[in-house]
Amino acid sequence: MDAERDAHEIARAVERQRELWRRNAPRYDRQMQFWEGKLFGDARIWICSRASGDVLEVAAGTCLNLRFYPPDARLTCVDLSPEMLDIGRERADRLGRAATIQEGDAHDLAFADSSFDSVVCTFSLCNIPDQRRAIAEMHRVLRPDGLLLLADHVVSTNRVITVLQRGLERLSLRFAGDHLTRRPYPLVVENGFVIQDHERYRAGIVERLVALKA
Repeated sequence: MDAERDAHEIARAVERQRELWRRNAPRYDRQMQFWEGKLFGDARIWICSRASGDVLEVAAGTCLNLRFYPPDARLTCVDLSPEMLDIGRERADRLGRAATIQEGDAHDLAFADSSFDSVVCTFSLCNIPDQRRAIAEMHRVLRPDGLLLLADHVVSTNRVITVLQRGLERLSLRFAGDHLTRRPYPLVVENGFVIQDHERYRAGIVERLVALKA
């Protein structure tokens, strides 16, 4: 019964996120431009430049990362929101970048085990209802010795900022489904990945990592 209840709650949360992204899609790129200038810095370049081979980007949104991947990377981008993906397809056309862009749920990736050499997720685990399940799915679809490449905003290393994050999180969850005090790093390790590179900056609020599926 607990498993059924959990699955039902996740399904409800996924549908809520889908609706939030439907409404937010036209504003998303502009919002991210602001936060990248103020907080995220070069995280997208840092992450995407390390991807290679068959690459899956999970929760790709409007495919802002397309221009940062190596030219020979073979890209598959999935996201929950059809509206966000429509913008992503337009971006791919403008850039002349070949990519398979399709709807998909991070909790249940529609790919066989060991399908990809690299899996990328940037600034999206904060919005995925069950990040533990999503990371387990990323592990499943990666080939042995494949790379997991993550960047996100996380709980700060500064106690004062952490208190502020906890206060703001009640609003961010209500209006954007956005968790401010998560940190994927421990779950990545729990899933059997080996951390190869890792950085935190901006008072520990931004974290990026490279992990190997051993």
